[in-house]
Amino acid sequence: MTGSDGRSLPDTQWPRWEVFKQDAEGKPHQAVGSVHAADAEHALLMARSVHVRRPAAASLWVAPADAVYAVTAEQLTAAGDRDPRGAAPADASRDGSGPQRFLVFRKTSHRRSMTFVDHVGEVDAPGPEAALAAARVAFPDPPALAWWVVPASQVVASPADEAPAWFDPARSKTYKQQSEYGTLNAGQRKGERS
Repeated sequence: MTGSDGRSLPDTQWPRWEVFKQDAEGKPHQAVGSVHAADAEHALLMARSVHVRRPAAASLWVAPADAVYAVTAEQLTAAGDRDPRGAAPADASRDGSGPQRFLVFRKTSHRRSMTFVDHVGEVDAPGPEAALAAARVAFPDPPALAWWVVPASQVVASPADEAPAWFDPARSKTYKQQSEYGTLNAGQRKGERS
């Protein structure tokens, strides 16, 4: 980070964590945004506060943003056989001893602007680029607009045995989707009745 005078400033923000929320049992976890937090436990608490006040949820996952290997369809097309992100990704395995499990997320539509990607499954691979290649073979349909692969070892889940305490309070709160609010027409804005 650089100040207005060009001097380097210390980074004072906590690391960023991606948040994945499951709306109900049986539905996929979906990326709903991010939070800044000191560690995984703090990230889960921040995610619950920011993303689960309303509507309710069944489960939360968080992962460090720098552990997410994200690629768009345009990047894949432009890259051909090269790394779509333009550089060799760091191997996310803990000890480099071999394949590890990756969670696969995919975006297939622009319909839901609030959700970026849905969890579609898992693959085993030695690193994120290989995990992406395996995911494209394992989950080809429908065509993806974007892919995220995340090492399973980097994902921390909300405690399943504490789900009622974590999520039930939000169930009784009323909530309106943004699309449910009406819009004013020109006559109503001027104080006229239609």
